[in-house]
Amino acid sequence: MSKKSVTVEYLKAILLAFAIALVIRTFIVQAFRIPSGSMEDTLLVGDFLLANKFIYGARIPFIGIRLPAVREPEPGDVVIFQYPRDPSRDYIKRIVAGPGQSVEIKDKKLYVDGALTRDPPQAKYIDPVVRRNFMAHTRDNYGPVRVPKDSYFVMGDNRDSSEDSRYWGFLKRDLIRGKASVLYWSWAPDAHVPEYDNLSSLPGIALYNLLHFPSRTRWRRIGVLVE
Repeated sequence: MSKKSVTVEYLKAILLAFAIALVIRTFIVQAFRIPSGSMEDTLLVGDFLLANKFIYGARIPFIGIRLPAVREPEPGDVVIFQYPRDPSRDYIKRIVAGPGQSVEIKDKKLYVDGALTRDPPQAKYIDPVVRRNFMAHTRDNYGPVRVPKDSYFVMGDNRDSSEDSRYWGFLKRDLIRGKASVLYWSWAPDAHVPEYDNLSSLPGIALYNLLHFPSRTRWRRIGVLVE
């Protein structure tokens, strides 16, 4: 086989691998990184997770049509979605109520359809102060409101430190991209990592991360299902 033929075969293999990866990322599963603490302690800053896009019906690029869904999003699901105020950004929150359900928060306690809900196992409250302004929608006292058709009410598990439906309203179904599935990596933040100044600083950053790789990796979180 000539060198030209070998080069063509390699090029075909690379293009095929790229096409397969693109299809998987678009329609089946996509990787996301957790940048903030709004879902602590369910998800931590530095967690890397895979989102199942197939389950809700992935959107076909450019034409906006969705494939048939396995099922619709439902309360309890941790979902990745386009931030309603800036669709170029991805957010992750937990659905607490679906279309037609009523939502009310009384002194930090969440009620759905009039019934007190149970917090997720790793949810937390970091501020003991209860905001009691009943005349407006606030963090600790909200509603009651009814979720519109094709919309959801979402909240972060870190209930006192989460920008969610309490602040920007209902989440439209069409903005939901996928369901958080499993953690494939977790990398603890480190305030001592050298700062990036220019290209010459990259070797120092790489060496620091290499030396601290064992201690920064949260080994016990790898492979954990997102629930």
